[in-house]
Amino acid sequence: MFEILSGLLSYDFIRRSLLVGSLVSLCAALLGVTLVLKRYSMIGDGLSHVGFGALCISLAMNVSPLTVSVPIVIIAAFFLLRISENSKIKGDAAIALISSTSIALGVIITSLTNGLNTDVSSYLFGSVLAVDKNDVFLSVVLSVTVIIIYIIFYNKIFAVTFDESFAKATGTKTGIFNTLIALLTAVIIVVGMRIMGALLVSSLIIFPALTSMRVFKSFKSVVISSSVISLVCFFLGIAASFIIETPAGASVVIVNAAMFLLFTAAGLILKSGFNKAK
Repeated sequence: MFEILSGLLSYDFIRRSLLVGSLVSLCAALLGVTLVLKRYSMIGDGLSHVGFGALCISLAMNVSPLTVSVPIVIIAAFFLLRISENSKIKGDAAIALISSTSIALGVIITSLTNGLNTDVSSYLFGSVLAVDKNDVFLSVVLSVTVIIIYIIFYNKIFAVTFDESFAKATGTKTGIFNTLIALLTAVIIVVGMRIMGALLVSSLIIFPALTSMRVFKSFKSVVISSSVISLVCFFLGIAASFIIETPAGASVVIVNAAMFLLFTAAGLILKSGFNKAK
């Protein structure tokens, strides 16, 4: 195990990926609990597709992907919420419309400029090589900002997650906090796409929360467990990717899926033991 760890850390690109990926995994796990409980989990998938379209635009313009993708995906998150709340188009339909349009737009832009090259493939499926030195600083700043905002507004996010009507009645600006959650999710989706890929990054939001809920029941315990699970699964996934030479994003997802099955079995065993005790 020590040899594997030393081998991983001997490469600059692995160290960059572990740093950025760990922060992204932690942020995604924190936000994922709220998104899953509020049934907003598919917003991550929709925003990742928007991010792919934005990345294609940045490649065509030959500018930094993050500087283009972050504002575009944040705007998309804002409109997704507004469409869902103020129109006859339901949330899942709005996500499907925006995500499919973004993917199509990205493919067309790429085909008219450089063609579907290796860079675009890495954005779709993820690559540890995708995180360069220029992106690390911005990724770390954005991730740390998300964590700080989440901690500051933890009580408000908790209130909006479990009883939005009551929170509104007590004077909480629920619309503002719903928007804040969506915007923070948009930032994390964009940063995480470099490693996980546009098609897989939403798994960082969904899997850890669902896995934790198999065993833990309180909001705080689920948040803590989800954060730990996300970090462990990301590290194991990157290690597996390094050892058996598989795509990073896919490896992380498979480890998360295995952890979900493990916690599901553990939850069933604990439930069975509790029923017998009664």
